Amino acid sequence: MLRHFPQQNRFYPHKKRDYFIAAFTFVCVAICLMTDAHAAIEKQNALGVCGWVFLLGLLLGEAVEVRVQVGIAVIFATIGEHFASPYMEGYIYRFHNVPAYVPPGHGMVYLTAVALARSGLFQTYAREIAKFVVLVCGMWSLWGISGIPDHGDAVGAMLFCVFLAYLFKGRSPMVYLAAFFITTWLELIGTAVGTWKWVPIDPVLGWSQGNPPSGVAAWYCLVDAVAMGGAVPVMIGLNNIHEWVKSVKSRKNAYQGAGSE
Repeated sequence: MLRHFPQQNRFYPHKKRDYFIAAFTFVCVAICLMTDAHAAIEKQNALGVCGWVFLLGLLLGEAVEVRVQVGIAVIFATIGEHFASPYMEGYIYRFHNVPAYVPPGHGMVYLTAVALARSGLFQTYAREIAKFVVLVCGMWSLWGISGIPDHGDAVGAMLFCVFLAYLFKGRSPMVYLAAFFITTWLELIGTAVGTWKWVPIDPVLGWSQGNPPSGVAAWYCLVDAVAMGGAVPVMIGLNNIHEWVKSVKSRKNAYQGAGSE
């Protein structure tokens, strides 16, 4: 069950860059969401510009594969946001839109999950972190369907089960564990300050859902899975295009050289 977890009793180096990315994103998320809670649409758009600048700056030090993954995550998550919020209204932003900072924000969140997943801390204490996440999220989900809160959270309990499947069956459990921390952080802040709100009844399933749902990290795990799975074929495709362009240029140069003789 834990075959994709890091090996135990090994030394995993701590890289300052990984922790910087994580700390920077956690701080930016808090500032951005609290600022947007009472901001006009113009300031919201300005936050979007800042988000793109920050994301592109962080990507400068990453490998090509990670950059491709982030690009896929941004595209897939943005499409999902427009479907789930303005169209389905599963959750609603203040202006009933998808804020300009959301696309780059998804990129930063995904990059943070990758950075934490590869960090020495997560690699060394993978099993301990997994136990903590399962315990906390599990208790949160049970509380949501216990009848204690005024409003139930059946969707959250279902998503928690999906999250467990990602965690123990997926090939990148550390990314999913890291995603739990950053996504729980942003969901709790965003809903607390009123930047967005999850509707009481899920429009697709008709089930009760919390604000936010307890297992909401599962949605972000889907984004992560698509990003990691789609990076390889995209990179192969880009490499094939590059080789084709080189071949065309080579034949063109050979033809021009023969014509000048």
